[in-house]
Amino acid sequence: MDAGDSSVSNGVSRYDHDALEERLLDFAARCGAVVNALPDTRMGRHIAGQLVRCGTSPAPHYAEARAAESRADFVHKLGIALKELRESHVWLKLSIRCKLLPDARLCSLCDECSQLVSILAKSIVTTKLNAPKKPARKQSDPLPT
Repeated sequence: MDAGDSSVSNGVSRYDHDALEERLLDFAARCGAVVNALPDTRMGRHIAGQLVRCGTSPAPHYAEARAAESRADFVHKLGIALKELRESHVWLKLSIRCKLLPDARLCSLCDECSQLVSILAKSIVTTKLNAPKKPARKQSDPLPT
């Protein structure tokens, strides 16, 4: 690990950010493998189309969040990645429910998706909690125009 990897921003090292991006990329690749394995049925094709979109988008959205121009921009972009992960989780659960692939093939991916959802959700909460507080407006202060 070089000196750049050990730098810390808001208590999280660059190494941790890189590791999370790698997990998101692995998740996208695994979703792609599931999509390719889904049966060529009407339901299989429908779920495949949805999962290929939402399952592969969190990694690039996270990369964009890391390059955010402000705290609000970071939260917004990370929120999009989180929404895509939550959607992926539903499509994976539906694939299990419809018995499109063996449970063993999908359960570990569902578990990884749940973990990633928890990580991103916690990151959003932490970022919001660490935001500088705006001073309360006094009654005598004029309203902003």
